[in-house]
Amino acid sequence: MIGQKYEASGAHFAFTDRWGGVSAAPYDRLNLGGAVGDDPAAVLANRRLAAEALGIDPARVVWMNQVHGRDVAVVEGPWEGSADDAGHSPEIPAVDAVVTATRGLALAVLTADCVPVLLADPVAGVAAAAHAGRPGLVAGVVPAAIEAMLTLGAEPGRITARTGPAVCGLCYEVPETMRADVAAVVPEAWATTRQGTPAVDVVAGVRAQLAAVGVEAEAEPRICTLESTDHFSYRRERTTGRLASYVWLGG
Repeated sequence: MIGQKYEASGAHFAFTDRWGGVSAAPYDRLNLGGAVGDDPAAVLANRRLAAEALGIDPARVVWMNQVHGRDVAVVEGPWEGSADDAGHSPEIPAVDAVVTATRGLALAVLTADCVPVLLADPVAGVAAAAHAGRPGLVAGVVPAAIEAMLTLGAEPGRITARTGPAVCGLCYEVPETMRADVAAVVPEAWATTRQGTPAVDVVAGVRAQLAAVGVEAEAEPRICTLESTDHFSYRRERTTGRLASYVWLGG
């Protein structure tokens, strides 16, 4: 259920896998995404199971209506009515990053190949979660999230950054023109598949963007969602569930 979990100076980071939930195929089992066609009751049950496994209140989790952009929302609590809504409640804005200075409030990002980016400055009491796919990488959603953190008192040198399971650069094949367009903005994302075809390494691009603003990402095992059957992958399965990545600060 919880594939990876880390703690650093009161900051908590967690990444789910696809197991331990109640969703039926093709969303089996721990689908946490409410807008992929799964039974909403199953999604809510899965969100409760995941929160309980992490020791957090499922009603104190902030979800996003992710749209592959760079907009950031600063939040003090969950969106109104969102705790009982497994889909996209009208109260949930279309953003790809959320930032908070509220301790004990968990921020969540949904992915199935895109890069989940979790950030925390425990000293300032500021955390952020960002959804960085290829469009979000180019748009600069991660630097935008860090900029919002800095306005709340965070400092780059104190921010801990973790990236979760995502499609790797050896697997993310794209047209040559698309690779060139991405590399023109983030050169570090230029990649080639094992077959020698054009590819994009979004994780490498995100880490480069972090380094450019003085934030060092933690070294950790890199799980490729396309290669791992323990994780959901849109590129592999198309109709499938979503993983969740959580960050929160202890009270």
